[in-house]
Amino acid sequence: MKTDILAAGIAVLITLLIAGCKGEPPVPPKKEIQDVNSITLRPELTERIIIGEPMMTSLADKLQAPSRVEVDEERLVRIGSFVTGRITDLYVKLGDTVKAGDPLARITSTDLTQAQLAYLRAYSRTILTEKSADRAHQLRAADVLPMAEVERRVSELEVARAELEAAKDQLRLLGVGGEVLKELTKQGHILPSIAIKATRSGIIIDRSVIVGQVVQPSDKLFELADLSSVWVAGDVPEQIARDVRVGQHVEIHVPALGEEISFDGLIIFVADTLNPLTRTVMVRTMVENSSRKLKPDMLATMHIVDNPTKSLVVPISAVVRDANRDYVFLSQGNNQFLRIPVELAPEVADMRPVLKGVALGQKIVVDGAFHLDNERKLAELE
Repeated sequence: MKTDILAAGIAVLITLLIAGCKGEPPVPPKKEIQDVNSITLRPELTERIIIGEPMMTSLADKLQAPSRVEVDEERLVRIGSFVTGRITDLYVKLGDTVKAGDPLARITSTDLTQAQLAYLRAYSRTILTEKSADRAHQLRAADVLPMAEVERRVSELEVARAELEAAKDQLRLLGVGGEVLKELTKQGHILPSIAIKATRSGIIIDRSVIVGQVVQPSDKLFELADLSSVWVAGDVPEQIARDVRVGQHVEIHVPALGEEISFDGLIIFVADTLNPLTRTVMVRTMVENSSRKLKPDMLATMHIVDNPTKSLVVPISAVVRDANRDYVFLSQGNNQFLRIPVELAPEVADMRPVLKGVALGQKIVVDGAFHLDNERKLAELE
């Protein structure tokens, strides 16, 4: 047994000697595997990077929402006729600026004529009953007229005055004002038509009537709006609606006016209901529009500035992305750097909030991480 083992050993030795005599090179030792996340930067490249630290800062995110310019409904009035009648004249056109009390159109109506006749009858009856009551008091003082007759005439006067007030109120409901009433009472002439007047100052944004048209009190003839301030209504996705509240500051950008022009406003309304079709919540802001650049129905983008919060952040120039992961380079001294994975929130104001992976006080590459990563990839290929 020992002889066999010895013979086998001698055979192996002879084989090695023969291989050595043939000049075959020995098997080289295995090369040590290099860490692909570690890089030593060449001294001539150090000027391309800047080393700093993550920092704590207050960030205010901007939520974007598609929006549209609308007329401020509190500054909008719809003007119609108080009576059924025919339009005889029009004094304004679309886009005109008017003041409160300016005439917009003129209308003639049989209802208006009947109401004026009723008022004149009531006025005449009131005058007669007042004289009759005064005469009754005089006769009663002379003990010529019984008290019952005096009371009857006084009662008729009260009824006449009530009918006069009712006729006056009817004319006011038909758009006949105080000055016209005084003229009607003084002259006793029936007015053939009355003017439809503006109830506030503003711009005619809609005119739905022409001369000769028969209109009713339910018809909308004019829309008049004050556009010195407007609403901008936007639709906020339900996922971020919880972060929107009344009083928040917003920036409005209107593509039609160019990116360099923006408007500031405050949120005045957040809807309590959700649009089930778009899964959005409607928010509304008021924007000053003294220059009249914002036109109703313009498309806009609403940038809602969120409340600022303290966050640990790194600049976007410190982050490199590889295989759907974010990395930063940790400085280890002597131009040695280590690429480490991090978890970051979406970009806010050229910063990336840190969720996990790097802490306050650590030395990292804050600018030039892209160049450093290129060097790491080149070293990996060599």
